[in-house]
Amino acid sequence: MIQPTVAFIVYGVHKDGLKDPMGVPFIDDAILARAKESLTKAGLKLLEHDIVVATKAEARAVMKKMKSDDRVDMIVLFSGTWVWAAHLVGAIRDYAASGKAVLLWTHPGSQGWRPVGGLVMHGGLLEIGVPHKFVYGETDDETTLKIASYARAAHLKNLLNLSTMGAFGGRGMGQTCGVADPSQWMRMFGVDIDSRDTTELIRTADKITAEELADLQPRLETLFGSRPDKNVVNERSIRLYLALKKIVHTQNFDFYTIQSFPGLGDDYSATCFAQSMMLDDGYGTSTLGDFNTALTVWLLTKLSKEPVYYGDLQHIDKKKKEIKIIGDGACPPSLASTLGPAGFSEHGIPTEGEAGGLSVKLICKVGEGVLARLGRVKGEFQMVITRATIFEPPKETIRDRLNECGIPFWPHGFVTAHCDIEKMLESWTNEYACLGYGSDLYPALIEFCELTGIKPVLP
Repeated sequence: MIQPTVAFIVYGVHKDGLKDPMGVPFIDDAILARAKESLTKAGLKLLEHDIVVATKAEARAVMKKMKSDDRVDMIVLFSGTWVWAAHLVGAIRDYAASGKAVLLWTHPGSQGWRPVGGLVMHGGLLEIGVPHKFVYGETDDETTLKIASYARAAHLKNLLNLSTMGAFGGRGMGQTCGVADPSQWMRMFGVDIDSRDTTELIRTADKITAEELADLQPRLETLFGSRPDKNVVNERSIRLYLALKKIVHTQNFDFYTIQSFPGLGDDYSATCFAQSMMLDDGYGTSTLGDFNTALTVWLLTKLSKEPVYYGDLQHIDKKKKEIKIIGDGACPPSLASTLGPAGFSEHGIPTEGEAGGLSVKLICKVGEGVLARLGRVKGEFQMVITRATIFEPPKETIRDRLNECGIPFWPHGFVTAHCDIEKMLESWTNEYACLGYGSDLYPALIEFCELTGIKPVLP
């Protein structure tokens, strides 16, 4: 889970202990202390600037410093009192040209004239077109959630810039709704897409040693409660996982997608088990060469304390707003519930990979989270995002619920979507749903969309 770094900068003309006609300092140190404490409690790493900024020279110095500090994801400009906006906006504009985020925070209250300083800066940045977020609020949970969500989105944007996405193989299962334009990805996100043939995976998998296979067994026993049967098909699945992890590491791929089938699933092994384990290891990934799902999974993975599950929107009950998410044998085993613990299964669909392969069976544990997926409509990015509750069906009904789809041995997630289902389906751009755990993911994803030019769709 990420921890953004923000620079806390107080600005205002009446500083250095200057008092108003009532004998009260214009800048309230107690409010500043509470503001900084609230951001730290919200999970942000704070860099404090020890000078209250008022002049052009002071603004230039601090903005140059924060622009060149690679740790900084965002500056929080806190209104201490009123200010001459023209002394600050030029330096802020120069800082913002780096792509780092700007947030203005004004704490309510008549004392100190903080709203005047906040609004004149907000208006000035709007006038000259500097992207920023304006927050007017006290040091309460609602305010700090807004600031923390924007900071997390800024951190994601910065992480994504200059990253590399790997693509193993080509398009899987003829998907039209997951393809990528590499130039668009570079222009919007700063991501380089680097492709590899899956033959390198097979060669690397064949070179995995007996010792490497043995070293993995205790972890598998911890995750699944047992070790898989020893046979060629299962061993190839394990080898593929270890090979995939090696190549992603050596090639410095920040996240990746894999064709799965046709190709690798016919020639060597289905990717179900390998993808399950890579998700459990915290990698952003997808199957079928689906670039948009891969980026969605990467975002959710960085935001959440839990691994991410992507699978088919296999059934939607519009009246109950209930969705069954069923992955084709791939799901991080750490998400297993007590009702449906993680176990080994088989891919089981010869038309989607004749080589077969080890897969995962489980029922996702209960929790609060989001369903989301990035997609494109006429070449323009949009992301559908909805809050969701993950639940377990009653124990006495679970066998029937698993049998409904005809493939009960694949992983199941039972989800209630808190949205207008009709609007969600109208805007959804793929069969995959990406499920992330954590109620705080929702606002951070929306802020990420705003920062990067993606249209957020909130049904």
